[in-house]
Amino acid sequence: MIARTPAAPYYAVIFSSLRTEGDQGYSEAASRMLALAREQPGFLGVESAREDGLGITVSYWESEAAIVAWKQQAEHSAVREQGRATWYSAFQTRVCKVERAYTFNAT
Repeated sequence: MIARTPAAPYYAVIFSSLRTEGDQGYSEAASRMLALAREQPGFLGVESAREDGLGITVSYWESEAAIVAWKQQAEHSAVREQGRATWYSAFQTRVCKVERAYTFNAT
């Protein structure tokens, strides 16, 4: 599903990752992190796709301060460390300011 975001400007965090083999609790942790992110002040939405081990998740935020608060959230920090140790062989995080956004919806 495409996230519904407000009029720009807002921020996007792009998390690209390569997974290790097996689930090892990943699915449960990912579901919990999504639920927790939705509770965070400034969270606007998320989009995610995964194929052949490559995953791309884009989360949208009102401000850079909201992104920093999410990064510092204790449970998120612990799961992030588990990701480094168990679930990911590589990842990259990019933080971007969305200046413009365009929408098309045929339905």
